[in-house]
Amino acid sequence: MNADLHCHSNVSDGTLQPEALAARAKANGVELWALTDHDEVGGQERARQAAFELDLPYLTGCEISVTFADTTVHIVGLGFDAGNAALIAGLAATRDGRKQRALEMAQGLAQAGIPGAFEGALGFVSNPDLMSRTHFARFLVATGVCHDTQEVFRKYLIQGKPGYVPHRWASLRDAVTWIAQAGGVAVIAHPARYKFSSNEEYALFTEFIAHGGQGVEVVTGSHSAADAERYADAALEFKLLASRGSDFHSPEESRMDLGGLPPLPARLTPIWETLLDRVQRPG
Repeated sequence: MNADLHCHSNVSDGTLQPEALAARAKANGVELWALTDHDEVGGQERARQAAFELDLPYLTGCEISVTFADTTVHIVGLGFDAGNAALIAGLAATRDGRKQRALEMAQGLAQAGIPGAFEGALGFVSNPDLMSRTHFARFLVATGVCHDTQEVFRKYLIQGKPGYVPHRWASLRDAVTWIAQAGGVAVIAHPARYKFSSNEEYALFTEFIAHGGQGVEVVTGSHSAADAERYADAALEFKLLASRGSDFHSPEESRMDLGGLPPLPARLTPIWETLLDRVQRPG
């Protein structure tokens, strides 16, 4: 199945509205779609309605920011009740502190000779509660400081660079619990991105499972073919369901378009096989 279960709209740090993403997914042959905005479910109803109008099966989704081993890790939730009060409250708490972090990032950039970054980044924000490094990156590209967003991150926004400011997010336990209590399934997003040691990664997977996590992204926009094989093996080792998602943010910025991923390795159990009763369809 061409399932794309990880992408972002302008409700968080994507550039397209939920309706445009639904249309793009349908046009690209996606057969099961989920919108997974960062720490936010505000676009879920729009995404669902747009999917229904296109006869595109839909799963609710979000991507929760977690601090684990002093690293920001992302946990995708799928197939949950988007109106669950505990989940909504938890996501709101996770969003708190983003403005202060953004101000500190702008201060660091100003000291590096780039003034006005907070106000400039704000011009690229649709949801002020979700101001992120991506919005600063878009501002620095638009003003010619860097050629593309990848260059911005490399020079200014990763650890050790002048615009980097860490943030304490939700705990791994909190994120998995919120998703599970809302009736959903938790997934470790793009694990190859975290650059953990073997021991740290083992701790992440075992603690995730201990809290009730059930899935891992194997095929995703930032994974190479070797990464996909590595995490296919990890899915089997830890008895996790395999997920698949482009992590699409923007036609201009993303490495992978919606629906453009290779298939999951055949030896894995796709996560959607356990979510069939939670797939939403028109009528």
